[in-house]
Amino acid sequence: MTITGGCLCGAVRYACDAEPLLCVTCHCKNCQRQAGSALSVIIGVPEAAVSFEGTLKTYHDIGDSGAAVRRQFCPECGSPVFTRVESPPGMLFIKAGTLDDTGILKPAFHCYAKSKQDWVDLGDTPAFETVPEGL
Repeated sequence: MTITGGCLCGAVRYACDAEPLLCVTCHCKNCQRQAGSALSVIIGVPEAAVSFEGTLKTYHDIGDSGAAVRRQFCPECGSPVFTRVESPPGMLFIKAGTLDDTGILKPAFHCYAKSKQDWVDLGDTPAFETVPEGL
């Protein structure tokens, strides 16, 4: 399976030659701010399986745990593309809105439900106040 995608203006394109390890909906305040929306849908993939063309700018953020979070986006159109975190090691998160084919998306759970917008209905999908243990 090859997953492809890119930013709004097309200056950044990527390919991933691996199946997603997980798909999750994040409701943390920083994802909300970066997405300019109520949440961010991300897929976790092996970092080594991803290649990209173009230039990314990195915003260095800090997660709730105190760990570094590198939010990468297109400097031309501002589209968020990747999120790189320290844990789990070797995993890269792709912002789902940048996928060419979003038909593969089925979030397994919601994280940071403690900061979700009140009007967002989580349905039957499991939700965690922060990040589930072991992730």
